[in-house]
Amino acid sequence: MDAICDDLQAEHAALDAVLSDISEEMWTTATPAEGWDVKDTIVHLVQADVAARLAVDDPDGFVEAKAKMMSGGGLEFFASTDGRSGSEILALWRDERSKMLTAFRSRGPKERIPWFGPDMSTLSFATARLMETWSHGQDIADTVGAPWPATDRLRHVCHIGVTTRGWSYMVRGKEYPGGDVHLALSAPSGEVWTWGPEDAADRITGSAEEFALVATQRRQSSSTSLVAQGDLASEWLSIAQAFAGEPTLPAGR
Repeated sequence: MDAICDDLQAEHAALDAVLSDISEEMWTTATPAEGWDVKDTIVHLVQADVAARLAVDDPDGFVEAKAKMMSGGGLEFFASTDGRSGSEILALWRDERSKMLTAFRSRGPKERIPWFGPDMSTLSFATARLMETWSHGQDIADTVGAPWPATDRLRHVCHIGVTTRGWSYMVRGKEYPGGDVHLALSAPSGEVWTWGPEDAADRITGSAEEFALVATQRRQSSSTSLVAQGDLASEWLSIAQAFAGEPTLPAGR
């Protein structure tokens, strides 16, 4: 838990560094995520982090709150941010993400935590928060023209992208074809990360960063240099979706 929390904290710091340098006007600039500006994006992270902390610290309270939220409304049920400036939202996010990390660090990696979908282990939960922070950070960096350097923390994002292959079909009402796909992805450090049997006929090779961008729907696979060999690999790459919610397809980026 300390290792994943350290990586999540580093991901928070990377996005914080981008936000610390932007003007108040930039906070209301539309991002590539349709209908969301920069402030909306951080508000979403605040609300999800508040909900995550409650789920870890008070599972019964979270389940009760979720039921009330599902009867009407969205994540705003967990944190009201109306009328706050960008700098105030940033200060709130700093406070709430710190509380969430403290909650994560207090639990063992295999403890089960309730969420909006199936329960998750604490380790998987923290990893999912890292994926969301990184992917929304990409949206913001694209919007404000800030660098968003790739790091080996992307291994967490790629791993979720691999383990959600079946989900990518299910969320679209498609039959999961099964079968093995081997991935060999080049990490920012130069290491090669692999998943799946070495002798699988279907394969995906290329940049770990680009696979993470595709799996989080931040880039279309056709706009990357990823190479898919075989029908299973090609179809998966065209619909990969590592996050819960309705099926989506990325805008042309």
